[in-house]
Amino acid sequence: MLVLGDAHANESDRRQALFAAYRAADADVALQVGDLYYYDLPVQTYFIAGNNEDFDVVEALRHGRVSSSDVENATLLASDAVDLQGIRVGGLSGNYAPTQFEKSRDELEGDRRRHFVREDVEAAKELEDVDVFLTHEAPHGTPVVEDYDVGCKYVDEILEALEPDLCLVGHHHEHTESTFGPTRVVTLGPVWESYYDLEPETLELARYETPDA
Repeated sequence: MLVLGDAHANESDRRQALFAAYRAADADVALQVGDLYYYDLPVQTYFIAGNNEDFDVVEALRHGRVSSSDVENATLLASDAVDLQGIRVGGLSGNYAPTQFEKSRDELEGDRRRHFVREDVEAAKELEDVDVFLTHEAPHGTPVVEDYDVGCKYVDEILEALEPDLCLVGHHHEHTESTFGPTRVVTLGPVWESYYDLEPETLELARYETPDA
């Protein structure tokens, strides 16, 4: 199972790197952790929205209003889960903004649609039997290098409720490995640097250098 970090594939060179990763992995299905920004994909890809997306497309996917062949292989995980190759994968779409969190999703407009709100978090906490959880925000204790304190308490709450075996995190463009309670947490390097192979039976995650496009 192919696993992809941030892609930012609205840019030509980044889109070429994205497709180079798909070709190199030669997988039947993929998981992606946000900032995808391009949705005409070669294989079925289950992704969460990041803070850099085409939010018109994301909202249409969220509400099941897309019928174009350009996005038929893109499936948004937004506080829901799917069964894939013997594992259950859930995801929380968006990033956190304290000024937006208590609003209803219907109140978010324009680029503010990039955020998750309380109802999204509460829905995610009700998921059952999740083995792998995808999030664009990291839980506390994640050892990425940023100029601010990394860690979202609402992601903490989700992981405490679900106790997935593995949490895959985007946003930081850096590969790290840590734990949060019983959950192994891996922040993913960006697609233009690396891609990953996830073994469903063991949840072993192998990292490979993305070849030149």
